Amino acid sequence: MKQLEAFRRDDYDTAYAFASAEIRQMFDRAAFERMVRGGYPEIARSTFALIADTRATPDGHLHVRVRIRGANGNSVEALYDMVSEPGGWRINGVVTKPDPGLA
Repeated sequence: MKQLEAFRRDDYDTAYAFASAEIRQMFDRAAFERMVRGGYPEIARSTFALIADTRATPDGHLHVRVRIRGANGNSVEALYDMVSEPGGWRINGVVTKPDPGLA
């Protein structure tokens, strides 16, 4: 949720800090911003977010399901893959699908 708050402020430096080491190896800071803005507009500019479910996986990850409404009027269900790293849990990826039930 703190990453979503950072995106709302256009604070991509802070948002990038919530990404896992693996994601930071794949994307430098500028590429990360382009990827989020271009591929995840509802996440880049959310107006509402609700954690719907959190589950531990056998490999030690956490999967966090978040219902998100974007400033563009569209809603998505986002499944975040979280990994434990020194300093806390980091986002290792996200998959979204439309969430027409979020009014």
